[in-house]
Amino acid sequence: MLSGTKLSQSQAADIPLRQLAHVGDAVFHLFVREKEVLTASSAKEMHKRTAGVVSYKGQAKALHMLTDALRDEERDLVRRARNMKPAAYRRSEQALYRKATAFEALLGYLYLTDMERLNELLQLVNAPRSEKNGENGDGKIDRNSDGNTENSEISEDNEEDEAENG
Repeated sequence: MLSGTKLSQSQAADIPLRQLAHVGDAVFHLFVREKEVLTASSAKEMHKRTAGVVSYKGQAKALHMLTDALRDEERDLVRRARNMKPAAYRRSEQALYRKATAFEALLGYLYLTDMERLNELLQLVNAPRSEKNGENGDGKIDRNSDGNTENSEISEDNEEDEAENG
């Protein structure tokens, strides 16, 4: 993976969450495509195999998979990013978009501050999972899932953060 620009945590904290999410989206796209490039026979096939994983639904599912592994400061960043004032999302899928944005912001933050931790979390997303937990067990994110998962450890509502970041 790319080496990234190493920033201190305080420098990265000064970057708006939407900008961190923009960087994180690119990081996740690259990570997923890097995994597929050796096995896909064409760019079209690679796109078909990765589109669902890098979608907002796939990213929301990836965040759910990481929740138990997150450190307190990472949970806080995820909560603040998820509670930002949303862009023009379809109302019915707003929760998933918010989770995807939070996942992207986390990846963007880690890309700029701690590549080792970023790679650790990305490997958890890519690691084989048990059928018991509802994942597909083949070492890849379930591309057909709606990603609509709930987790009580990262609270859904925090009006103070929404006002702060809106």
